[in-house]
Amino acid sequence: MYTLALETSCDETSAAVIRDGRHICSNIISTQVPIHRKFGGVVPEIASRQHIEYVLPIIREALTVAGCELEDMDHIGVTYGPGLVGALLVGVAAAKAISFAVNKPLVGVNHMEGHIFANFLSHPELEPPFLCLVVSGGHTQLVQVQDYNAFVLLGQTRDDAAGEAFDKIARVMGYPYPGGPQIDSLAKQGNAEAIVFPKALHEKHNFEFSFSGLKSAVLNYLHTLEQRGQTYVAADVAACFQKTVVETLVEKTMDAAQYSGAVKIAVAGGVSANSGLAAAMERACMEKGYTFYRPQPVLCTDNGAMIGCRAYYMARAGLFSDLTLNAKPNLAIASAAGNET
Repeated sequence: MYTLALETSCDETSAAVIRDGRHICSNIISTQVPIHRKFGGVVPEIASRQHIEYVLPIIREALTVAGCELEDMDHIGVTYGPGLVGALLVGVAAAKAISFAVNKPLVGVNHMEGHIFANFLSHPELEPPFLCLVVSGGHTQLVQVQDYNAFVLLGQTRDDAAGEAFDKIARVMGYPYPGGPQIDSLAKQGNAEAIVFPKALHEKHNFEFSFSGLKSAVLNYLHTLEQRGQTYVAADVAACFQKTVVETLVEKTMDAAQYSGAVKIAVAGGVSANSGLAAAMERACMEKGYTFYRPQPVLCTDNGAMIGCRAYYMARAGLFSDLTLNAKPNLAIASAAGNET
């Protein structure tokens, strides 16, 4: 079974061809990072225009690399939320047009569920149930994956997502977008014990997150030193900030694992590529006797392959969409597009 999948939720235009759900025949990604870097972050209108320009060439390239034609596809998967509404609409419109033109079923995919399914592509042996920490620029969530199409959201961020906090702190410190990799690299050179930053919502069995207070604490620290005419060690600030974020993520994930009885722990999303988080999570899982899973780096960020994997398991369950499918920028996890009209 072949799946053509499109991903245009933010600033990556991606198309992939997936065979039988877990084999990547092609995964073409065109990033807009160089375009948005000059603005310090993603500009939605520019992102939408770039998707319009890139989406059809990317689809053609994905098919060519896979050695397939549109007629060979069994269904068309596409991200329809959450994300930037203008960006999402480009992918949805392209997928609907292809679905109609070649008479292939359409599958609307939740972007966050796609991130979770990136683990299936990197780990062929992985099967539900497991617990997944989904952590990206726009979301931080703890999700119980009970089956391929059954999810329970245990908790999520009340304000800033972890990736958003990384980007904001990096920008204030003068580093270019995206800030996460900059902080991760800098943190390796710093003293993670030099500064103590606060953690929020750290009560036992509280699976919600909040990073706005941490972000404010770091900004206040930097501004106070600036007003006093004092300098700071950027590597120490990065190391202490990252340590606080990572400890929060790991502690809550381990608590959720104990609470839910999970013995398999996965991470997903752009921030799962963070080396500090990966090392700390793997260490915590080893201490608890859990099995740890993380996608390959290329599958941590937004990509069509993860959408194709998710679409395959939805198609097997008959969770198809019709041509009224629309973009839903605030789509909640475990919302099935096949149930919407």
